[in-house]
Amino acid sequence: MLMKISEFFRNLPPKKCTDCGKEIEEQHECYGNKCNDCLGVIHHH
Repeated sequence: MLMKISEFFRNLPPKKCTDCGKEIEEQHECYGNKCNDCLGVIHHH
């Protein structure tokens, strides 16, 4: 039986940074494999 595509993505393990191993919180369109800390991204509030 085939599963719905939404179920497939919901069951994927969290993505991890290839440099430090930290879980990456990403947008669905993001294909990066490094966290913002390792990329040097500065968050402005």
